Amino acid sequence: MKIQIEFFHDVLCAWCFAISPRVHRLAQENPDVEIIHRSFALAPNPDAIAQIFGSKENGKREILNHWRMANENDDEHRINADLMEQREFDYPYSIPGLLACKASELQGGQEMHWKMFDRIQKAHLVECLNIADFNVLKKCAEDIGLDVEKWEEDYNSETVFRNLAYDIEIAKHYGINGVPALVANGRYGIIGAHKYETLERWLNKVRSELEKQANGG
Repeated sequence: MKIQIEFFHDVLCAWCFAISPRVHRLAQENPDVEIIHRSFALAPNPDAIAQIFGSKENGKREILNHWRMANENDDEHRINADLMEQREFDYPYSIPGLLACKASELQGGQEMHWKMFDRIQKAHLVECLNIADFNVLKKCAEDIGLDVEKWEEDYNSETVFRNLAYDIEIAKHYGINGVPALVANGRYGIIGAHKYETLERWLNKVRSELEKQANGG
């Protein structure tokens, strides 16, 4: 029985960076699992950080505290809050990076969406580049082997905007208001950057429930 897991995430989200390798492992070790990527915008416009935290400066300071906590959760402690603290550009917003991922998906499906998501997150959280800068995103597309000309065309297309809006609507439908979040077969959810063993127990519980339903239980 196939288990479809929708993985809701934002390129800005340090906790999503921590959990992504664990979700990779979950899919690799469980052939019945299919991962569907869903974009979620924590900061949907350039002024969102200031609106949420009172100012851009307060926002960056508070977010970098989250980075440091997420770095403790990350299995390899890859997140570089100290370097981002030194950067002078405004803390980025979500939409450019999310569009970049959805454009990658048009070219290479879910696998390429995931590669682009992971590459943009590395640019953001490890290299501490400005992922609201289109040239940074374009370099990420090049790094993962995309046809960059086609990717750029897709990035600016109505299709990609519609696909992103659809993901955001799906999140609203499920009542998701934070990421990372996983939803299995449209009804079994788990939220947060859980360790692999917790994800594995959750998946086994989902599988057991689905088998019970299939057997009329």
